Amino acid sequence: MSDDKNQDEMADSWAAALDEQTGESADAADAEAGDAWADALNEQAEAEVAPLQEMSENSTFASAEGDVNLDMILDIPVDISMEIGRTKISIRNLLQLTQGSVVELDRLAGEPLDVMVNGTLIAHGEVVVVNEKFGIRLTDVISATERIKRLK
Repeated sequence: MSDDKNQDEMADSWAAALDEQTGESADAADAEAGDAWADALNEQAEAEVAPLQEMSENSTFASAEGDVNLDMILDIPVDISMEIGRTKISIRNLLQLTQGSVVELDRLAGEPLDVMVNGTLIAHGEVVVVNEKFGIRLTDVISATERIKRLK
């Protein structure tokens, strides 16, 4: 029992020492922290919300002065891929593929390819050969508003 009494006295002395060091009680510190959170939440609630503008066919990204500034994003790398078609195949059939095997795709011959940027369809095109290298001639570019609609 005296051991419990000694521990209580030691805890009281530590609490008193901490109060002296900080100059305030722990309850006052908790109240101040709560007030800081309340103040921050009130500031956030009072902040004005910037209106969102609808994107139209002719929308551009412009600064407050009205001029377009794309310099910030011009060097960001993106993955571009051309998709001829797709198919689903079981692992058993996949492992049986050999040189000369034919895999049937979900597109008809002559249909346009999909041009994807980071997995998002941006255009359709057709295969061309230029200087003995394959290329794509874009036949239809998907508008920005249609790309946004497809994301929803």
